[in-house]
Amino acid sequence: MSVLTALIVFSGLAAMICARARAAGPAVFFGVVAVALLSATPLGAELREFAGAVVEQASRAGAESGAR
Repeated sequence: MSVLTALIVFSGLAAMICARARAAGPAVFFGVVAVALLSATPLGAELREFAGAVVEQASRAGAESGAR
């Protein structure tokens, strides 16, 4: 397991632990750190492209239904 993977897992677990302890601030912080670290990986780049394609398709569908 690489260091980046370990940091992502640690941040995700810390966010879950903080959420279970009802500490919202640290849970949000660790969640944001996990997402930021994930976006630095090749998988994160593919997820960004996928999310962009989904948003683009939704935008097109909304524009087509609004034009009728």
